[in-house]
Amino acid sequence: MLFLLAAASTYTDVTYAQQQHLIPYVQPFSGTSASTTLASQHIEDKTERLANTIPAVAPPFSMTQWTPQTQLTEKKCLAPYYYNNKKFYGFRATHWISGSCTQDYGSFTIMPISGQLKTKSAHYAEDYIHENEVSTPSYYKLKLPQHQLLTEITASLRSGVMRITALKTDSVYILVTPNSDQNKGFIQIDAEKGEISGYNPVHRIYQGWGTPAGFSGYFFIRFKKVFTSAGVYSEGHIFNQQSISNKKDIGAFAGFKLQKGEQLIVYSGTSFTSIDAARANLESEIKHDTFDTVLARTNQIWEKSLSQVNITDTNEKGKKIFYTALYHAMQHPRLYNDVDGKYPQFDGKYQNKTINKGDYYDDFSMWDIYRAQLPLVELLKPDLANSFVQSMILKGQQGGWMPIFPCWNNYTAAMIGDHATAFIASAYNKGIRNYDINEAYRLMRQNAFQMPDSVDYLNGKGRRGINSYLKYGYIPMEDSIPDAFHKREQVSRTLEYAYDDYALASIAKDLGKEADYRQLLKRSFNYRNVFDPKVGMVRGRFSNGNWYNPFYPDHREPYITEGTPRQYTFYVPHDMPGLIKLMGGSKKLENELDALFDKKEYWHGNEPGHQIPFLYNYTASPWKTQLQVSRILAEEYGEGAGGLSGNDDAGQMSAWYVFAALGFYPVDPVSGNYQLTSPLFKQTIISFNNGKKLTIIAIKKSKKSIYSSKITLNGKTFTKNQITHQSLVQGGKLVFYLEDQPAMLRILKNQSKQQ
Repeated sequence: MLFLLAAASTYTDVTYAQQQHLIPYVQPFSGTSASTTLASQHIEDKTERLANTIPAVAPPFSMTQWTPQTQLTEKKCLAPYYYNNKKFYGFRATHWISGSCTQDYGSFTIMPISGQLKTKSAHYAEDYIHENEVSTPSYYKLKLPQHQLLTEITASLRSGVMRITALKTDSVYILVTPNSDQNKGFIQIDAEKGEISGYNPVHRIYQGWGTPAGFSGYFFIRFKKVFTSAGVYSEGHIFNQQSISNKKDIGAFAGFKLQKGEQLIVYSGTSFTSIDAARANLESEIKHDTFDTVLARTNQIWEKSLSQVNITDTNEKGKKIFYTALYHAMQHPRLYNDVDGKYPQFDGKYQNKTINKGDYYDDFSMWDIYRAQLPLVELLKPDLANSFVQSMILKGQQGGWMPIFPCWNNYTAAMIGDHATAFIASAYNKGIRNYDINEAYRLMRQNAFQMPDSVDYLNGKGRRGINSYLKYGYIPMEDSIPDAFHKREQVSRTLEYAYDDYALASIAKDLGKEADYRQLLKRSFNYRNVFDPKVGMVRGRFSNGNWYNPFYPDHREPYITEGTPRQYTFYVPHDMPGLIKLMGGSKKLENELDALFDKKEYWHGNEPGHQIPFLYNYTASPWKTQLQVSRILAEEYGEGAGGLSGNDDAGQMSAWYVFAALGFYPVDPVSGNYQLTSPLFKQTIISFNNGKKLTIIAIKKSKKSIYSSKITLNGKTFTKNQITHQSLVQGGKLVFYLEDQPAMLRILKNQSKQQ
């Protein structure tokens, strides 16, 4: 980071407003507090009351986000910022996965204070009030009355800029702390050069819990103004030395004397490869640009991304929720390489690699985001989606196996399924193909057909329970899946592997691998092996074919992942006709869906059921999809800090809102089809990277009209309940004619009047 004493012009509210169009609709605090949505009264899992988002300042898909810090730890499930916390501890350069229940890693914090030097967090933390906060995707401001400082921050992809204004003449200290909970890390000062630099080693959780991840979060800080004092410290004790490492609560400070109104500008460089790279990233992206210049540039980046979806409607609340959701859906996966292409080797031991074309990304919360967040990227930013696929291939090549849920640049085996396969198949089938598909196929096939050796398996490589799955066509109850964070959950694993087999089969067919295609297609029907026709739902099963007892359809059972048998029965996105046949017909499917919603067993705050409201499209009552989706949009999302009803999970919850509000959703992303519902807004224009535009129009009979009586595509009547990806990206006009009642009910009502 580079600190400059500057007489930078104040970024006035007028100038700020002039540069914005859609940014004011974004509410970065949404999801930082316990849910206050209409659905919060019946949230199934109390842990899901916290969406765990942060008011992140950075361009989309950045290496490092900047957030005010109200929590000191990097521990699992604790976000750096919670709206209801009372203490401010500084600005964190964070690698928190937005909306997750994982860990922050490789982070560091900058805290400006004034008056007497204090190096214990309990002594320098400041009580703050929200009236003193301003937050946008590109800017955060907080007044610190106790320290009489006005603090502001903006950022580029790998660097940040802080502006500190003294509200009175006083001594000002900048505290820099690596945030290691393991008492690791390093920080040094160079008084002659006016620099502070250091790193925070990254460790793994889930598989390999607590072991080194093979890289660190590095930072570089430079001050042009001469220090009045400087030093390093640990646990509040100051040491007369230039560096300190591997002790508890280490940090460094630089002291200055500021006059009232004087500003200190802080330029920040970050990297995952070295301190020198952090310096180089700063020099390339920002160098000595003014705070206002960087802010204006980041504003433009966000405006460009947000304006890919342009809404015309008087529904201001809906637009706020929509653009907040779009902001949340554009946080991850995370950029990992430096400006010169260097990045830490996946599953490495402090080795680096260089990507020569495109960028390298990590932090794929894959179990969540393959459903809608990654398909949203495929729709709006296909070139970026291509980089994501290329990054997955590189991980597989460097680690030997295609990762299941790669985070902090390592294998994790954090969740179930093998959805890197589903994601790559989804992108490939949509024409996103600028990578070596044969190499991707080799790695995906290895996951689907082979068991890693014991060392690799313990490291998180390969499908959990693959031997059982291949032997029985399902994972029996006897296989407890001991080497995973999520143990057991055999039925959910079987269902999700069946989907992944279907995904891989689609690529095998395209590549002419007929034998693989036939075998994988057969395996895609393995969901049938855990469907008990006597109860009409999925159920745990033993290796001898007997069913698990007792059977509780609406309880959290050990063979189901974060849900119930009733909820997971509807996870056959690739073969709804087959599921309908097992259930006993489309009317039976409709009745079972009705029962789920009537019993209030639909759990929107968690991902496995996100496709369920759209399944009425496979029945004679697609209007019920329109009813349930409209209800969920209204009840599960809201304004303010409590505006989300569950963990946002790297943007998946938010991506669901974006798709549903547009009027279509990828129940089966691999197929390239989207199930239709009624759009929320009067007019929406989507701009695609091919230069085409799709205009979606909702012609409503009244404000409460949600039921589609007619759909036209480019002036022609459209009678299907689904639309293809190709139809969307070709652009044109999609018009929905909406009524207050579904067509079937209107007919019955009119017949009643005639009688």
